Amino acid sequence: MIIYKTPNLRKDISTNNNITLTMENNKLQRAADNIRILAASMVEKAKSGHPGGAMGGADFINVLYSEFLRYDPDNMAYPHRDRLFLDPGHMSPMLYAVLSLAGNYSTEDLQSLRQWGSVTPGHPEVDVLRGVENTSGPLGQGHAMALGAAIAERFMVARFGEWMAHKTYAFISDGAIQEEISQGVGRVAGHLGLSNLIMFYDSNNVQLSTKCDEVDTEDIEMKYKAWNWNVITVNGQSIDEIRAALKAAIAETERPTLIIGKTIMGFGARKADGTSFENQVSTHGQPLTAAGADIAETIKNLGGNPEEPFAVFEESKEIYAQRREELRAWAKEMQATEAEWRKANPALAEKMDNFYSGKLPEIDYSKIEVKPDQATRAASANMLSYFAEHVENMVVSSADLSNSDKTDGFLKKTKAFTKGDFTGQFFQAGVAELTMACVMNGMALHGGIIPACGTFFVFSDYMKPAVRLSALMEKKVIYIWTHDSFRVGEDGPTHEPVEHEAQIRLMEHLHNHSGKRSMLVLRPADSEETVAAWKMAMEETRPVALILSRQNIKSLPALGGESRRTEAMKAERGGYVVLENKDAKVTLIATGSEVSTLVEGAEILAEEGIATRIVSIPSEGLFRDQDKAYQAEVLGNLPRYGMTSGLSVNLRGLVGEDGFIHGFDHFGYSAPFKVLDEKFGYNGKTVAEEVKSLL
Repeated sequence: MIIYKTPNLRKDISTNNNITLTMENNKLQRAADNIRILAASMVEKAKSGHPGGAMGGADFINVLYSEFLRYDPDNMAYPHRDRLFLDPGHMSPMLYAVLSLAGNYSTEDLQSLRQWGSVTPGHPEVDVLRGVENTSGPLGQGHAMALGAAIAERFMVARFGEWMAHKTYAFISDGAIQEEISQGVGRVAGHLGLSNLIMFYDSNNVQLSTKCDEVDTEDIEMKYKAWNWNVITVNGQSIDEIRAALKAAIAETERPTLIIGKTIMGFGARKADGTSFENQVSTHGQPLTAAGADIAETIKNLGGNPEEPFAVFEESKEIYAQRREELRAWAKEMQATEAEWRKANPALAEKMDNFYSGKLPEIDYSKIEVKPDQATRAASANMLSYFAEHVENMVVSSADLSNSDKTDGFLKKTKAFTKGDFTGQFFQAGVAELTMACVMNGMALHGGIIPACGTFFVFSDYMKPAVRLSALMEKKVIYIWTHDSFRVGEDGPTHEPVEHEAQIRLMEHLHNHSGKRSMLVLRPADSEETVAAWKMAMEETRPVALILSRQNIKSLPALGGESRRTEAMKAERGGYVVLENKDAKVTLIATGSEVSTLVEGAEILAEEGIATRIVSIPSEGLFRDQDKAYQAEVLGNLPRYGMTSGLSVNLRGLVGEDGFIHGFDHFGYSAPFKVLDEKFGYNGKTVAEEVKSLL
């Protein structure tokens, strides 16, 4: 067996035989002060933003980038790089400033903070080629995405070797600590023993409108220790203590590390008379001058020239130019190591390339068997079972509901991640829907993995913030939401989604920055349409929602002699005709399980001499992206009747103002679902009666 050693720039860099760094701390201090000045000046010029935290966190970010973070400066997307996930997006000036010293942003970019068309938005948006690993802003999500990336790294290493190992860093603030999601991240990372995850907590006791100790007096160090974290507390303005903490964190092999940096909000800020204006709440969320400080005196205090607030110090240039050369040497060594590995492992190399490129294996969807007349969640389980055996880089998760949301169809063919063993493909998230969704986003950002996660549709409420970021970042995460309607039944209204489909379908109407609908939302009508839905989900590049039934659904009839599978594949156009009749008097429209109810109603109407046509629209967004002629062909020009187990608005755009919609415009009730169907008219008889009234 050949053992490949990873080139190591991290181990005590000052004594590295290959690359010797002799940075004096005074030069590093100058670079950190440079970052402070740049951050404050960016906010000052923009007349809005958050300078105080950026000034306090500058020392850590400077040491991290100048001595520890490994990446290829000539190929920022190099997959085996270290990654930094910024959680407090409002501290973007700090990140942009250090990345400008690293050569990724120009002075003009910094001067355009928060302006139209700039590459420096108020909160960072994922831009890997400039060194921005994640979109951040909603506090807590950034470090949860870092957790996902750390898991993804272990997943890839388990398949391709430790030669590709890398660290995931997260920078968090008091806000992330207070957000409930921090419990999910702390629990999971400690439970899995993710020593590749290193988190810096910028603890400055100041938030936007109060001091932190006014709202939180918990022992944060003990809390993380209880979660099995390695916790190190340092003076966050001390270069020596930060460096020592990072070395200790990198040496840790059993636990994730939390470095609590005691920092000072607005470090270096001064009033007009030269006295300190540090540790002020007012500097958190507005320019220093608006907060009560003096920007010129602050710049002078930090060793800069107020006439040239965006100047780069000579010490900064020297430090970061030297670091670029060190990183190039590291990248060259890594490329040599990888080349040797590829030569010895050509099949694995091809597989790794396929993982990172997103190339799917050949899948013949016509050969995948699903049972007729079953719940779409059960059909989904069949699909997941197939994927577990054929899609090696798919990772599925469930929030403690795998036997109900039927993601266990996947789990039964693999195993869950455990501490020290990431050879499986299932992530047990526990009861933590938002954490789970953010972890999936982190996996998608890391690359190499197709992430999918499941829970009850009603609990999509917990996940919406992460779903929104999936859409904004244009990252593929497959959301598997089951128990899609009031037919959850006995569990009652707390568990019966009503407004949820309308909420999620709004994401189809919201366009991303590439001009496409930000999400694909699919509610399949039967088992065969579920196969089509999964085909679309696997081939999609955007986030996807699969909305699936708890209860069994009668399979739809085949039209025109084709197989039901062939017909169901027409769902790839978002909507299609399930039942056609040249003598039709009305078009019946639905999604999901209601389509089969329409078929039942159509049979009753046919007995009374009223011909109908039936349309299934699993995705209105995808359907509306088809050409106008196709839409007109499917919808026709007859009177329209719609049925939905959610709010009537789900179908309003398809049925129109002149049509009739049988919707569910109130909370549900606790009772067997068949009783609820009868009570609320979800049966063929009601369809027939309402259609006759419409006509």
